[in-house]
Amino acid sequence: MEKRVSSLAKIVLNSTSIQYVITLFFILSFGQAYSQADAAFETSKKYILGKIKVTGSTTYNEQTIITYTGLRTGQEIYLPGDKISKTIKKLWELGLFKNINFYITKVEDGVADIELNIQQVPVLKEVRIEGVTKSKNQEFIKDNNLNKGVKVTDNLTTTTKNYIRRNYQEKGFLNAKVLVNVTEVKDTTETNEVNMLVRVDKGERVKVNDILVEGNDKFSDAKIKKLLKKTKKKVPFRFWKRSKYIAEDYKEDKKKIIEKYKEKGYRDARIVGDSIIKKDDNTIDLKLTVEEGRRYYFGDISIIGNSVFTDEQIARKLILKKGDVYNGVLLDKRIADNTKPDADDITNLYQNNGYFFSRINPVEVNVKNDTIDFELRIIEGKLTRFDNITVTGNDKTNDHVVHRNLRTRPGEIFSKEKIIRTLRELGQTTFFDTEQLTPNIKNPDPNSGTVDVEYSVVEKGASQFELQGGFGATGFIGTLGLRFNNFSIGNIFNKESYRPLPSGDGQSLAIRAQAAQNSRRYSLSFVEPWLGGKRPYQLSVSFSHIKQFQFNFQTREVDKNQSFLLTGGSIGIAKRLRWPDDYFTLSQAIGFRHYNLNNFGFRSFSFDNGNANDLTYTFGLSRDNTSISPIFPVAGSKFSFTAKASLPYSWFGNTDWKALRDERGQLIASQQQLAQSGAASQVVNNRIAEIDQERFKFLEYYKLKFAGDWYTSLPKKLVLRSAFEFGFLGAYNQDRGVIPFERFQLGGSGLGGNNGLASIENVALRGYPDGRVFSQATVIGNNQTTDALAGSTIFNKYTLELRYPVSLKPAATIYALAFIEGGAAYDNFRQFNPFELNRSAGAGVRIFMPAFGLLGIDFAWGFDSLPGETRPHGQEVHFILGQQF
Repeated sequence: MEKRVSSLAKIVLNSTSIQYVITLFFILSFGQAYSQADAAFETSKKYILGKIKVTGSTTYNEQTIITYTGLRTGQEIYLPGDKISKTIKKLWELGLFKNINFYITKVEDGVADIELNIQQVPVLKEVRIEGVTKSKNQEFIKDNNLNKGVKVTDNLTTTTKNYIRRNYQEKGFLNAKVLVNVTEVKDTTETNEVNMLVRVDKGERVKVNDILVEGNDKFSDAKIKKLLKKTKKKVPFRFWKRSKYIAEDYKEDKKKIIEKYKEKGYRDARIVGDSIIKKDDNTIDLKLTVEEGRRYYFGDISIIGNSVFTDEQIARKLILKKGDVYNGVLLDKRIADNTKPDADDITNLYQNNGYFFSRINPVEVNVKNDTIDFELRIIEGKLTRFDNITVTGNDKTNDHVVHRNLRTRPGEIFSKEKIIRTLRELGQTTFFDTEQLTPNIKNPDPNSGTVDVEYSVVEKGASQFELQGGFGATGFIGTLGLRFNNFSIGNIFNKESYRPLPSGDGQSLAIRAQAAQNSRRYSLSFVEPWLGGKRPYQLSVSFSHIKQFQFNFQTREVDKNQSFLLTGGSIGIAKRLRWPDDYFTLSQAIGFRHYNLNNFGFRSFSFDNGNANDLTYTFGLSRDNTSISPIFPVAGSKFSFTAKASLPYSWFGNTDWKALRDERGQLIASQQQLAQSGAASQVVNNRIAEIDQERFKFLEYYKLKFAGDWYTSLPKKLVLRSAFEFGFLGAYNQDRGVIPFERFQLGGSGLGGNNGLASIENVALRGYPDGRVFSQATVIGNNQTTDALAGSTIFNKYTLELRYPVSLKPAATIYALAFIEGGAAYDNFRQFNPFELNRSAGAGVRIFMPAFGLLGIDFAWGFDSLPGETRPHGQEVHFILGQQF
């Protein structure tokens, strides 16, 4: 019997129902009976399977397909029957075919021959997208997985078309058109490949010509239009607000209108009409019809179901009271503010105290005229405890480093506050991407009162490499630095741990070298944040060595026979406190520095050859609860107080410092008289040098510093930073005087003052040159005194900075900023006036890359004149390297 496709029964698998359908075709021709093959499908009947043939478009071997079906010649089989159905389903699940049909081609003596006709899903050879930019072309190919070899199904073409059209519609191209055409590749290899051509016509942006509002009486048209934050009508010359129509944005804007009505007491307000009026192909009018309803007020608010907290405690969180204008939005926020994970609401009151399964439902129990009575129905649930605490994603950082920062422990009472605190602690390590820190609550069991918590972290680069060069007043300056922020000193002798260096124990190792024409600087530091591994006792050790030569700015020559050496080191311990709270840290350090002058004239003391020794104790108390990223904090504050002091040597010796001071004063007066007469006395100079050598052989001083930073989150991702700084350098014995080292130089980027010595602390003040902000009292005419150039003993500074995050990705944290700033420096408290400041303003950008640290640039304007200037200082450009303002 010959095969007759048009008339024979066939089994077809439908792509949506995934089942076979038996279709019987009857050929009735002038009273003749239908064929034997047609009769075989009238009822299910057992046959012996004869020949099996595979036809259709496929690149697979016929015998391979037959073997996979499980069918074989000589096999007993029911037609139609379950075996054929399962075979079709099995083939369909491969995802390789778009059409599968079984045909009976011959039946003779109980033996049935069958044919399997299959159409293989084609694969993509090449895709071309017309009408888009190169970058968009790559974006669409990537997002839709239009790669060579992918299966080209109807679903792929449909989703690609819809994705591209929606992408343009979201940007205001409401009339965007996308056409997808798939063509078979003609060749002799039978590769079953197709090419895809996507034609895109995005058209013109559809803009809003006007917004019409009807039915509003309580709110004006202008107020309602103002609530449409993302949907604005077209206005000439307005470039800062877009007027294009985007459906999703418009939908969100309409919700804001209803929310505003509810905030003002109009509980029943709704939008009853919403239409789009087409003006032309590129402009539309939007028409809104509002039904405002009446204004309501809160009546009695009853609290039921509470046993853990009193009515008064809950009422203090709720804030709302009888007689207040009904505010549905505020009511929801006081119960559960989903915009703030640490909000001061009733839900967090329960969840921070162990009641994870608590539920708070506000129910309207009575509406009388314009007053609504509420019941706050509370289901407290069972006291909940943490069960399993796990961390995933820490491929480099060792488990013990992560776990020591967890504030949640198995068996402890559940606390949402502790989960949020854990995220902050993990973010503060700088080892993980703060934007992807995620706590996953798993396996909540209300019967046993337990939950599991899984912290998902994503590692980011912790080490930093610094290689930079630039030109300063003394010529080219080159810097090479390495900072390993997740170092492991315990594996330093383990060759297998070098990838490229031993890491994972959370330690910090920094090495830095800087060379200029007249100086060499080297430093090494190591920090172990958890000494012993059990408690947060931080050990820090540092060493530095600086050698500076005398530089002649006129001849540009360096005299290496005149040198200044500074060698020092320190060791410190810091401890996290539990009182007043565990955001406080107490630190203590002992440091020693040795100054060696070899024929080196220093501005603020007279001897060129000699030594000075600086043995100090430093006490610090700080509090830091900023969240979550230390690079871009969005909330919280930082405060610090530091006191650095030497031993009061003058209290123990027999030296008459008053007599020496008087003698020095007389010698200086004598020296000035001799200078006026054109004479000079080496004896006088030598005696002054001897006195200064005695004064500074062991440095005696105390130094106090205060600093504070506040971070406040504002709408539209903006963050306001408010900051202040104050510093004071004092002497135990006024007859001995204030030392020439450890002073403050104010101005510029804070990267270096005029003398370039590490003995001076540089304080940034944008809008003015480095180190050039000092007291007017130290100026005589246009000449600065030597003490001014060596630094001031007091400074204060205030900053307001508005920040906007451009990117918070782990590869690079980028934010823009605008600031106003003011500061001043003084020689003593008689000059001190916290309100007479050198003011400035400007804007800038910061880029933090884990491999290179912080980079930035600021464009600032100084509003006040410096000593010796007669007009506002004007513009300054500051480059920021490895630090933050």
